[in-house]
Amino acid sequence: MAFAHDTTAALLLAANLVNSGLRADDDDRLRDVGALEAFLDEHGVEPRPRATPADLAAVRALRPRLRAVWQAAGQAQAQGRDQDRLAGLVNRLLDDSGARPRLVDHGGGWGWHLHVTGHDAALGDRIAAQAGFAFADLVRLREADRLRRCEAPGCEAVFVDLSRNRSRRYCDTGNCGNRQHVAAYRERLRGA
Repeated sequence: MAFAHDTTAALLLAANLVNSGLRADDDDRLRDVGALEAFLDEHGVEPRPRATPADLAAVRALRPRLRAVWQAAGQAQAQGRDQDRLAGLVNRLLDDSGARPRLVDHGGGWGWHLHVTGHDAALGDRIAAQAGFAFADLVRLREADRLRRCEAPGCEAVFVDLSRNRSRRYCDTGNCGNRQHVAAYRERLRGA
């Protein structure tokens, strides 16, 4: 299923934000305000005010809340449960962010699309609102099983499976898929 550009962009930003904090604090991808600015540029979060140390703290504090959404989606899928917990987490993200959706067309070739906060909203609130609306789309469309955790042993990374046949199993943060394929190949060689 193809999702709207803003939904896909928000899901990818959320996954990359969760994964940006997987290393020890001294290796954190969002180690300072400059790194946050680069991260926001990479994900096309604009227009926006310059990031501040308070924005950095708020964005970093979002990581466990976003990871909890991935965990809830995985538990609902694995246990065949309804998605009440997942919906509750998404609703809290939206409530806490002060989301106020509006249609905008600011150029860039995307035409009319949804912005869920004003451009002057605090960055933490803006990212939480965008992620919340994207997660809400997945729940509403019964596509929350696309929120996945990497299946490689020892990897804690999350990702959004945007493949047509929902076949993605590994993240792209640590070369996990390649390592698993090499290990399987070596195991087959040992067995031959």
